[in-house]
Amino acid sequence: MWLSHGSDLAGSLRTPAAYCGVVGLRPSPGRAGGGPADLLFNIDGVQGPMARSVTDCALFLDAMAGFDRRAPISLPRPRESFQEAVARATPKLRIAYSPTLDGFAPVEASIERVIRAALTQLEREGARVEEACPKLPDLDQTYRVLRAMLWAAGPGKAPASVQRHYKSTLRDNIEFGRALDIDEVYRMQRARSRLYEHAQTFLRDYDILACPTVGLPPGPVEEEFPTVINGRPLSDYIEWLRFSFLATAAGLPALSLPAGFDDDGMPVGLQLIGQPRGEAGLLAAARAVEITLGGPLPPIDPWMPA
Repeated sequence: MWLSHGSDLAGSLRTPAAYCGVVGLRPSPGRAGGGPADLLFNIDGVQGPMARSVTDCALFLDAMAGFDRRAPISLPRPRESFQEAVARATPKLRIAYSPTLDGFAPVEASIERVIRAALTQLEREGARVEEACPKLPDLDQTYRVLRAMLWAAGPGKAPASVQRHYKSTLRDNIEFGRALDIDEVYRMQRARSRLYEHAQTFLRDYDILACPTVGLPPGPVEEEFPTVINGRPLSDYIEWLRFSFLATAAGLPALSLPAGFDDDGMPVGLQLIGQPRGEAGLLAAARAVEITLGGPLPPIDPWMPA
């Protein structure tokens, strides 16, 4: 059994999971992790598990979950374990699918082909798939303001001797946070509430919202971040991660699991976004998807012949 623990703000669990052909779960704020910190009420960067299979991910979340009185947003351990929830997986899912989150995030055709093929398999097994998406007003600016506030209040308070080593992208985020107008902060906090309301109302009719985890295949290691997706120029270093913004801004659980491989043999991640505090249902749905697609994947052989 191979397990890993990490944090997720802009998909730092979900994106590497997609690119490595494994499962990465961003839980609801307060579900996992906790303890003393300078930013106790931070609900944007959360702790979560990664594993080769959905079942192992549920096992790890069971180990991570539970109330911690040192963390004011900590949630109690549910009566039913996440492993028990996964054991009830059924392919008869109600799935909303949005390949671009209603135009919000660009996606390469090679990624969408793999995901549509996976959803077609699910339909054959009894799932109901509808192309639909909740309203996402101000999602981009809301996420960016929340992120900038977090960086300015956290890394932006480190000693100057530390901050002088920050790369330019982090320094720019911190400066954006410091320069925020207080009325813009108020506006984005209200926008976050609207995003949550739209999402939770939308998800009353579906078990999960499905979309790509990330809109393009992995690039060369020498490239810090991509600048174009499907012909659409990207303005900065986080725009290529737009598929991750909704779960973070609305406080929803989300995970990435393997959907298949593109024409170059690269893993493609399918992102499933669950109902509020709905890790049990999300993991059960993910397990049903995994079974239908023939997963979990075996370890990828790192040996590449010359």
